[in-house]
Amino acid sequence: MNQQIISGNAVIGQSGGPTAVINQSLVGVIEQLRTHPQIGKILGCLHGVRGIIDDQFIELQDIPQQRLERIAQTPSASLGSTRDKPNAEYCQKIFDHFAKHDVRYFFYIGGNDSSDTCRIVNELGQKSGYELRCFHVPKTIDNDLMHNDHTPGYPSAANFVAQAFMSDDLDNRALPGIKINVVMGRHAGFLTAASVLARHNDESDGPHLIYVPEVAFNVDKFKLDVERIYAKLGRCLIAVSEGIHREGHHKPIAAELAETARGSVETDAHNNIALSGTGALGDYLCQAIRDHMGADTRVRADTFGYMQRCFIGSISPVDAQEARMAGRKAADAALSGNLDGSIAIQRVSDSPYNVEYQLIELSTVAGKTRTLDRKYIVDDNNITDGFKQYLAPLVGNLPVVESLRGGIV
Repeated sequence: MNQQIISGNAVIGQSGGPTAVINQSLVGVIEQLRTHPQIGKILGCLHGVRGIIDDQFIELQDIPQQRLERIAQTPSASLGSTRDKPNAEYCQKIFDHFAKHDVRYFFYIGGNDSSDTCRIVNELGQKSGYELRCFHVPKTIDNDLMHNDHTPGYPSAANFVAQAFMSDDLDNRALPGIKINVVMGRHAGFLTAASVLARHNDESDGPHLIYVPEVAFNVDKFKLDVERIYAKLGRCLIAVSEGIHREGHHKPIAAELAETARGSVETDAHNNIALSGTGALGDYLCQAIRDHMGADTRVRADTFGYMQRCFIGSISPVDAQEARMAGRKAADAALSGNLDGSIAIQRVSDSPYNVEYQLIELSTVAGKTRTLDRKYIVDDNNITDGFKQYLAPLVGNLPVVESLRGGIV
């Protein structure tokens, strides 16, 4: 719905887990807002909505372009982030501060929880009669926003995962054994599936097994899968999503383990279970392998944790460009008379790779989770070449490696 463009100040916030390119979106919004005379001050709220109710703002409209470029190229959230989920009382405080600062435009950069926050603020603003334009700018390394081909932050995190597995595979070749890497992904396996890009030779390169939360995890089958690969190659490299769960269970195994150890599990304001702060899942899987293959089996596990999100050496050029454009498109939508919405990235062609940006309703993305299509999952323990084709143009060029022994492991 389009209405008359109103004059006033704008607030930009960043929310949820930071990424390698979230500041590109921030700068994209700033750049585009500065071209419109209807916008007075451009205010950055520190630590998302928390900064609004604490009245912690910094002015962004006069930052020199050279500095903005450096901010854009810097990973993590320059304004700080939050996990706060506003309720009605919280939102009333937001409106009070918006009125105090004559804020009429609100841009929130984040994932599905952040888009839900944007929706709540928008709906309560309408009910209260406060004229406000609310726009969600997509961001999440999980790649789990509905109606998006992919989301800013994911390609760079996927690049990190691919290179990490390439490196670990080289290590595993030199000193053969069994290695497990636990990758972020509570409900969606996109990031874990990105490990498939580490393979150049499907007969020998790892990861040899990939487990995502879209299919139930069977620990007995897992042990047999590992034994089979190890018997064939003398080693085995494994990618596991932190959110894998047993058949008939919705709770991740990692959460079950934490609950058993501590009697409860840590959750945030959005009721998301904290899965990345422990190595319990990796330890559990290592012990399962030792119990099956012998106590002297050489098996190790690493949990990648937060390092996947903001690694400065794995920024995808496509990711940086699209994150910047998503911010610009949100500002354009707001200053074209639109009342609210979320920016979605849609792929229009593979060869050449090309995307378009659409404005969709907040309710279609808010609080919903997109998962990895089952067509990309093979035998509950592998990922197809089709997913490689989907992901390759997003991630960009990966290092080239060579071996003296060819296919011999």
